[in-house]
Amino acid sequence: MDKEAEKLKLKEHIIRYLNLLQVTPDDIKDDMPMFREGLGLDSIDSIELVVMLEREYGLKIENPKEGRRILTDVNSMMEFIEQGRAKQNEA
Repeated sequence: MDKEAEKLKLKEHIIRYLNLLQVTPDDIKDDMPMFREGLGLDSIDSIELVVMLEREYGLKIENPKEGRRILTDVNSMMEFIEQGRAKQNEA
């Protein structure tokens, strides 16, 4: 699957896990902040995103400070997923 298709799938997961009924994948720009002025998510939503990454991609965010960076936007989440897959393939 190419990177754009992967990002689309990630956006679909975000919408489904956060129950964002009025949002489409096209509404979520790759560099749009997830919190505050972007999608307007809150701390509860961040927990749901962590759960989503674990269930859908088998990846855990161990460090809360790292989590803030990872959950910044779709691009940073995709980078985390790609790095996690690379580590899984090495094992």
